[in-house]
Amino acid sequence: MKKVSEWSAEDVSEWLSKEGMPEYIDALHQMDGRALLRLTKVDFKNPPLSLVSSDGGQQMMDRLETLRIENHMETHKNGHANGHVGGLPNGTGTPHRNGTLGSKEMVHIPIPTSEVKRTSFPAEWRKTSVAFLYAVVCFIATTVVISVVHERVPSKEHTPPLPDKFFDLFDRVEWAFSICEINGMLLVALWLIQWILLKHRSIIGRRFFFIVGTLYMYRCITMYVTTLPVPGMHFECSPKLLGNWEAQMRRIMKMIAGGGLSITGSHTMCGDYLYSGHTVMLTLTYLFIKEYSPKRFWLYQWFCLLLSAVGIFCILLAHDHYTVDVVVAYFITTRLFWWYHTMANQQSLKETSQSNPFSRVWWYRPFKYFEENVNGTVPCNYQLPFSWRTLTWNRGVKYSRLDIQ
Repeated sequence: MKKVSEWSAEDVSEWLSKEGMPEYIDALHQMDGRALLRLTKVDFKNPPLSLVSSDGGQQMMDRLETLRIENHMETHKNGHANGHVGGLPNGTGTPHRNGTLGSKEMVHIPIPTSEVKRTSFPAEWRKTSVAFLYAVVCFIATTVVISVVHERVPSKEHTPPLPDKFFDLFDRVEWAFSICEINGMLLVALWLIQWILLKHRSIIGRRFFFIVGTLYMYRCITMYVTTLPVPGMHFECSPKLLGNWEAQMRRIMKMIAGGGLSITGSHTMCGDYLYSGHTVMLTLTYLFIKEYSPKRFWLYQWFCLLLSAVGIFCILLAHDHYTVDVVVAYFITTRLFWWYHTMANQQSLKETSQSNPFSRVWWYRPFKYFEENVNGTVPCNYQLPFSWRTLTWNRGVKYSRLDIQ
């Protein structure tokens, strides 16, 4: 086996690919094996390495530590084969300066193998499936509640729209809501592509499904308990069905098939105002895109932020939601996202105790179920799904063969 200190720049790039860290290849393309072993945490705090990964290079440092130990063992093995006994340069067993014989010293060195590292972020697709089913159930429940609330919405002639400061400042723009939904579909598409390319897509996927499901479940409650009048006289709501459950089911299925979007012609019901589901998706997709993309993708992140901000502004510009709907949706979405990720990234917050107020929230048990085996901050590493590289290099743990004589 070729010693690390003898690696060329091409060998370093090949090692990075095999270890599932191809994002470092460009930053380290001129670095040989000796330079690779000299990397420290300080190097990952400065460009270009600081722009590669959001985990501060922790995963890379763990792999380098394993590489240093393997390199040391390889060097020691070669020295033993050449007659150097006891770790002494001259092989004579001469005592060190402190008076102890090198051949008598025993040092225990813990070796963090690739297997241990991989189990820090287990896939657990079954849990991801549970989170996905939870999100689907919450979305269907939201559609059913919208249909129920639609029957209770007062007519705009009987109960006019409530006063809204934004509506006083900006006249309604008819096409603005279409821009909002187009931006939302773009963000969802970008996030879907990004998610498919993520290495730890199973963990990140169940986080997204659980959070979006919980947000829509909260929305079911707020819509049902308080029914607001339509925000504008321009609304053309579908006629009330007055207990015709068969017609209501057809209306619900049509809305689900159209994704609950007005642009598809599937959303013709009124009453789903407090709070805005469009704001939820515009905000949440941007938060996930930013959280799980490297800092060097700042242009991409700013583009997504622009899509999200313009989409939210167009909701209000179209007068399709009250300002309070958007404010409440933004507040609940950002807080749930930040709380969940704070708990997920801190191992101490995954333990139930009096000193952990987060353990008192109702969704703490599902959170522990989804996150109990995830140790540390999930790095935003990327790899092609079902690629040849994944199938050949990640089949199992690889060990260096040591010849013992």
